[in-house]
Amino acid sequence: MTDSLLVSYAPATGEEVWRGAYGDVEAIVSKARKAWPGWAAKSLTTRIEVVRRFANEVRADKEKLATLIATETGKPLWEANTEVEAVIGKVEISVQAYAERTGRKRLDSAMQGIAAVRHKPHGVMAVLGPYNFPAHLPNGHMVPALIAGNVIVFKPSEKTPAVAEALVECWRRSGIDVDAVQLLVGGPNEGKALTLSADVDGVLFTGSAQAGISINRSLSTNPGKIVALEMGGNNPIVVTDTPKVVDAAAIIVQSAFTTAGQRCTAARRLIVVDAMYDGVMEQLLPLAKRLVVDEPFADPAPFMGPVIDNETADRLNESFLELMTRGGKPLLHMRRPDPERPFLTPGIIDTTTQEDRPDIELFGPVLQVIRVADLDAAIAEANNTRFGLSASLIGGSPEDYGRFWANARAGIINWNRPTNGASSDAPFGGIGLSGNHRPAAYYAADYCAYPVASNEMEQPRAKIGIGLSD
Repeated sequence: MTDSLLVSYAPATGEEVWRGAYGDVEAIVSKARKAWPGWAAKSLTTRIEVVRRFANEVRADKEKLATLIATETGKPLWEANTEVEAVIGKVEISVQAYAERTGRKRLDSAMQGIAAVRHKPHGVMAVLGPYNFPAHLPNGHMVPALIAGNVIVFKPSEKTPAVAEALVECWRRSGIDVDAVQLLVGGPNEGKALTLSADVDGVLFTGSAQAGISINRSLSTNPGKIVALEMGGNNPIVVTDTPKVVDAAAIIVQSAFTTAGQRCTAARRLIVVDAMYDGVMEQLLPLAKRLVVDEPFADPAPFMGPVIDNETADRLNESFLELMTRGGKPLLHMRRPDPERPFLTPGIIDTTTQEDRPDIELFGPVLQVIRVADLDAAIAEANNTRFGLSASLIGGSPEDYGRFWANARAGIINWNRPTNGASSDAPFGGIGLSGNHRPAAYYAADYCAYPVASNEMEQPRAKIGIGLSD
């Protein structure tokens, strides 16, 4: 445990939002471990009642929580409000998903007794959350894990501890067992110690591929610990033949620049067939220039706020310049209106002729454009990545979409819809560097409980009918 304090700042203003002491990993995990038997022993009905009370507490604090999210992340208030709604909505979705994904099975077999399948919780689950959706994304792990009978140690991003504390306070007011949801404040060292703790039974992570790979590597010799990784993407959005060019431009903007591009499902690469290139650019570039970039509470409301901090803004600016030096042709220059604050305008750059395009996730408002000859070439380019989270096709026929769906390597594949904005009623996850085949959202129940097969009889009944001596 360190004596120093962790401090978070508002990206839009630089003002201090929160400060607090770093957590003691060993002590916090110990509390959670002691709380687990009591929470797991409660009936499923009781656990569901508690998570529903949690939803009511969030609903009661909706305005306060949305304001805090907007302040600490920099995202516009309208978007912070949608995040709070997602936190509330996650509860009923998780209740339904648990019933569907982990339902009990019973097969009577007369003289052979009963064959049954039930599910059990893992125990203490470490939830490591990101800064871009500091309430919704960790909540997407916490609610299904608690319903299943696990307890939680929640380690938020060091950039958004205030939102995490407010979320945990809602759990406290729900009447949950006092130590069943623990907040661990800290940075990478605390996250690593939490992950490696012998008393942690599962690690549920949302964040960068680099951090996720590090977690996976550190636990590679411990198969008994469940690990679910939600990582990023170098996501393609493909445009083929369509007369709806204005709509296509709007979908591209929504995909690439919502949340200032700070979504794991944001479009990073716009792949356009030659015949559509000029028409798409005529609509896309003026639309992107019109996007209002401002502080979260501005009136009129902005489309984008700042990125999370100045270091991130500097890194994105450097990346845009690096793409230019490697042969990229800027179509819309990224600008930094205030050198003291991390506001960035959308940047669009044509990298068609660039050799060895870097296969990385530029987590911000940067969109690379790549021209291709036809849809087959577009699909090949879409798959030219180690990631595999989200992909979208704009235009084309049902047959074209069928071909795209069948061949695109991604866990989320859309048609005439943005790459982002996935439904919580469906699984959420990717392949390659985007995840480890444990999708979240509706399928989170799968990694929050494990199936137990049983053969059962009320009285022992057996005999040995062969192989015995006289």
